[in-house]
Amino acid sequence: IIIIMKARYICNNLKKTSKSLNGRILVLTGARQTGKTTIAKTLFEDYEYLSIEDPVLSQALSQLSSKQWKTNYPKAVLDEVQKTPNLIRSIKSVYDQWDEPRYILLGSSQLLLLKKVKESLADRCVIKEMYPLTLPELRTNSFDDLVDESILQKVLINGEVFPLLPSFVLDSKHAEKMNAWNHYLKFGGYPALVNEERSTKDKYEWLAGYVRTYLERDVRDLAAINDLEPYTKLQKVLALQTGSLCNISSLSTKVAVSTPTVKKYLQYLSLSYQTLSLPSWEKNESKRLVKTPKVHFLDYGVVQAVLGKQAMPNGNEFESLIVSEIYKQAKQLDINVNFYHLRTADGREVDLLVETEHGYYAFEVKQADHVANTDARHLRDLSEILNDKPLIHSFVLSNDIETKELGENITAVHAAYFLG
Repeated sequence: IIIIMKARYICNNLKKTSKSLNGRILVLTGARQTGKTTIAKTLFEDYEYLSIEDPVLSQALSQLSSKQWKTNYPKAVLDEVQKTPNLIRSIKSVYDQWDEPRYILLGSSQLLLLKKVKESLADRCVIKEMYPLTLPELRTNSFDDLVDESILQKVLINGEVFPLLPSFVLDSKHAEKMNAWNHYLKFGGYPALVNEERSTKDKYEWLAGYVRTYLERDVRDLAAINDLEPYTKLQKVLALQTGSLCNISSLSTKVAVSTPTVKKYLQYLSLSYQTLSLPSWEKNESKRLVKTPKVHFLDYGVVQAVLGKQAMPNGNEFESLIVSEIYKQAKQLDINVNFYHLRTADGREVDLLVETEHGYYAFEVKQADHVANTDARHLRDLSEILNDKPLIHSFVLSNDIETKELGENITAVHAAYFLG
C-alpha cells in the first residue's frame, strides 16, 4: 500500500521547540495512530529511533549509565516510553548533566504525561499533543505542503473577524474543502484512512480494529482493568449520546457500575484522547446556570466503529465533530484557549464557547442545509450573561452555503468554509 502522508501544522512548532534550550526533552503524546512516530522519524532523521516495545532493546537501554546515554545516543526518539519509567530517569540524569543531548519521547496516553513525566521531568520538558488530522491538513497532498490556516484559526490569532465571502461556492478552494469535508464526515481524521487504495470496507475495518486495539492495549496499560465489559459498555453509551450532558448517576445506572467507577472510566476515556469533556461555563453567579459537563467524542470515525454503524452523522454527532474540529484547530495555535458549553436553567443553550485572552467566541452548530434567523436565538444578548470578558463574535456553523448576518456580531457560515 502506498502511504500518503499529509502535512501537519504542528511540524514547524516541533522543529523550533526541539532547537530551543527548553525543548531538549520534547514529549509528543496523543491517541494511537495519530502519526506521532511518523512525524518523529520524518522530522528528526538525525535522531536514533528506539522502540521501547522491543523487550531486548528496552532491557539493554535500561542498563546504560547516563554517560553511555550521552555517548551512544546524544539524539534519540524513544517510542512508547511510558512503559519503562527507569528510562525516563536516565534521560533526566543526562539532561541535568549536559546541555547538548536532545530527546523526543513518544507515548499514546496522557498517563505518560500525568504520572511518569511529571514525577521525573518536572520543568525539564515541553509537552506537545497530537490529534487526528484537521480539515486543512486533510487538504494537503504531501508531508512538505504548507498547511493553510482556517478562517477559525485566523480569527483566533488576530482576535477579530474579517469580511467573509457571501457564499462558500465563491471560495477558490471550495472543491478541495468539500472533498476534505466529505471524507471527514464519512471517516473522521485518522491519517491511515486518507489512503485512496483502501476501499470503504477496508477503512471501516481499520476503524473497528483501532477500537479493538485501543480496548485491549491502551485501556489495559492505562488502568489495568481486568474486566473490560463495563468500560466497553460505557464507551458505547457515551458514543450513543455524544454531545449530550454527562449525568454521572444516569451513566452509573445504565452501565451498572458505581459512580466513582464511572468517573474513573470517564477520566480514562479523556486521558487516552478518545473523548473531550467540555465543562459548563459558570462564572456569572447571578444567573442560574446548569453545571454539568458535556462529553464529545474526538473523532467521528471512532464513534461509528464503537457503535458498529456506517452512516452520515446525526444531529448530536454532527455537533461533536464540529466541536472537536474547533478544539483540535485551536489547540494547534500558540495561544491560551479555554472551551466551555453554556446552558441556563431557563433553557438557553450555547454549544461551544471558546475563551481567548481577548474575549469569547460563541458557536451554535446546526446540521441543516438552510439557516434561519431563529437559529441564532440562543446567541442573542449573550453578552449579558458573559460578564467577565467581551463577547467578540458569535457563529452559526451549518451546511448552508450562504454566509448570513443574523444579528449584530452573529454570522452564519458553512462549517467547511469556516473550518476547512
